[in-house]
Amino acid sequence: MGHQDVKFYQTGTFTVGNRLLPPEQRSVQSEIERTNSLNSGHRACQGCGEALGARYAIDAAMRATGNQLIAVNATGCLEVFSTPYPETSWQIPWIHSLFGNAAAVATGVAAAAKIRAQKSGKPLAETRVIAQGGDGGTTDIGFGCLSGMFERNDDVLYICYDNQAYMNTGVQRSSATPPAARTATTMPVGEHPGNEWGQGKNVPLIAMAHGIPYVATASVSDLRDLEYKVTKAMNMRGARYIHIFVPCPLGWGSASCDTIKLARLAKETGLFPVFEAEYGEVTNVSKIRQKQPVEAYLRLQRRFAHLFGKTPQLELIARFQAMADQNIRKFGLLGEDKATVGFPGSEHK
Repeated sequence: MGHQDVKFYQTGTFTVGNRLLPPEQRSVQSEIERTNSLNSGHRACQGCGEALGARYAIDAAMRATGNQLIAVNATGCLEVFSTPYPETSWQIPWIHSLFGNAAAVATGVAAAAKIRAQKSGKPLAETRVIAQGGDGGTTDIGFGCLSGMFERNDDVLYICYDNQAYMNTGVQRSSATPPAARTATTMPVGEHPGNEWGQGKNVPLIAMAHGIPYVATASVSDLRDLEYKVTKAMNMRGARYIHIFVPCPLGWGSASCDTIKLARLAKETGLFPVFEAEYGEVTNVSKIRQKQPVEAYLRLQRRFAHLFGKTPQLELIARFQAMADQNIRKFGLLGEDKATVGFPGSEHK
């Protein structure tokens, strides 16, 4: 057997933490000093993308703030599986708000921290604030409070863990549910079962339209990127928003071992663009490494099983592909293409 070099790919991959990397490049989770803000013992389902995303996001925020962090949590899966009374898996100052007012409560906490700092002669609050919730508490019930937080440019990082439905209460449709996906509140049968086309809202783009300092999307398929974006956000002031893609095996009808695979396919197909924006303009885009057909993503989920029955819904699959291709063009996800998304006239607040 001839000589063959062994290559170690340490950065720019989907790996998480590695002791062969320089300390400044290591994942927060690879360090013994990590805070384990969301500790073991919670009741999340096997393969829960939300539990994984929250663990990495909050630990990264804790490191970025020197452990000076308060989290406000909307009602939802993350709150329910982590805090069954009288127990909790949170090891940080943590406040449970109502379903729809996490952004407003976090605004109040940030205002109190600011006044406290001013009374002690400090220009800025040392204690930082994060609000977090699922897509239901963010894109639907809490949407008004969230928009108000953006409009006032309150010093809060809001994190949405998007699993594309109201999973905690029985997999009901939300405004983040993709078209054609079956839920407990969409048509189970008929000519076109599943969620209607042309509904819902894109909150990252709406956040950008507010002209806030920082908006980003992230995915549990690239946890280094997630940590980087949370760290960057916590080193900024004003309103910030991160939208994290977190597959839900229970609600999606997928295998618990496919959570990361699904998150990766969502990005590689173009269905979920991963990008950063500042003051309404896209500043960075995570390129697609190897473009995948949307069918590879859809087939792994029972909520889309009706698209692949005895009579495959080729027209609907083609619409999904067109939607992904539009994202690829709009955000410049392939090659040297540049993003065309932006909201002119957004001034620094």
